[in-house]
Amino acid sequence: MSQTYQEAIENSNIVSRTDINGIITFVNEEFCKISGFTKEELLGSNHNIVRHPEVPKENFTLLWNTILSKKPYKTTVKNLCKDGSTVYLNTTITPILDENENIKEFIAIRYDVTQEVELKKDLEQKDKELNLLNKTLEEKVKKQTAKLLELNQTLEHRVAKEIEKNEEKQKLLFWQSRMASLGQMLANIAHQWRQPLTELTLTLFNVKKAVKKQSSKEIDKYYKESLEIINNMSKTIEDFSNFFNPNKEKEEFCLKSSIEEALAITKKMLEKNNIEINTNLEKIDIFGVSNEFSQIIINLLQNSTDAFKDKEKKKKISIKSFIDKDCAIIEFKDNAGGIEEKTLDKVFEPYFTTKHQSNGTGLGLFMSKMIIEKSLNGKMSLENCFDGINITIKLPLEK
Repeated sequence: MSQTYQEAIENSNIVSRTDINGIITFVNEEFCKISGFTKEELLGSNHNIVRHPEVPKENFTLLWNTILSKKPYKTTVKNLCKDGSTVYLNTTITPILDENENIKEFIAIRYDVTQEVELKKDLEQKDKELNLLNKTLEEKVKKQTAKLLELNQTLEHRVAKEIEKNEEKQKLLFWQSRMASLGQMLANIAHQWRQPLTELTLTLFNVKKAVKKQSSKEIDKYYKESLEIINNMSKTIEDFSNFFNPNKEKEEFCLKSSIEEALAITKKMLEKNNIEINTNLEKIDIFGVSNEFSQIIINLLQNSTDAFKDKEKKKKISIKSFIDKDCAIIEFKDNAGGIEEKTLDKVFEPYFTTKHQSNGTGLGLFMSKMIIEKSLNGKMSLENCFDGINITIKLPLEK
């Protein structure tokens, strides 16, 4: 090997030579820098001066068996530095033969892979933590699913009580509306989870790319993003459980908060259908059950979303609330094309629907109007305006 090649190797790698017994006869400056030993401490010492105590003895048995059979040995070595720190080196040990084909010494060429090994360990640890989080999330989903089933049974029990109080037809309508509402909520859970699952897949892919780039900063960033997505998915289940809580008595509630809750629950559905929402909501307190009013807004949002289907236009929904004299006024408008004049006076009748039979029960507007009138002592009306509908809800401010 010419001196130029030798210098190039020594300047860019960590190099050492030992005799047949493993005694160090040469080290370059890079070897001294990474090990922390001086040349004087290393020359004449056995190469096991940098051996890490955690490395199994059988590794060294394989090493010696290989190089004594005149074959090169390649591996990633865990070494112990003088200050007690650990380094990982990709190492190739090559036997050097004399003119009689006998081994006269060994030369070892290494390069530092400590950062890559530590990154890999860090990623494996984060994978374990993510797996644990996934298991925890699965347990939460099971528990919340059980709660939803229990709540469903509670709803059925409440329906049975309503049947005892009211006329048969109205009782059946009430039961069917509640079941349709539950089905809509389950569909909304699917909408709420679809996007974060996509985001989680993308984030984990970015973690993989960050590892290849050896970017510890990006790994931490995407790891934290994954935790946030999983926690938000868990919170979604809790939000829907609270929404169906059947044990709420009538009390003062904020119309603005109730409307915003409905918008939060249907957010993914609205985004998926590219519907622009505009709100101008005053803080107005009403006496009643907040969940029931949120269900009304959800039903109106669902109806407008269905009406927008197959329409190529900029889709808009606006919701406005304000006080007029002694009443709270809520105006709900869309630009989905409105309703045919010949059917306009039938929209609040039970079982009337403009949707396909498989997509609607015809109970939404009927039950919404019934809740407004019977539970909130208000009024609900609908009319066509411009290129959509205008629904007006009028609620008294006194209890």
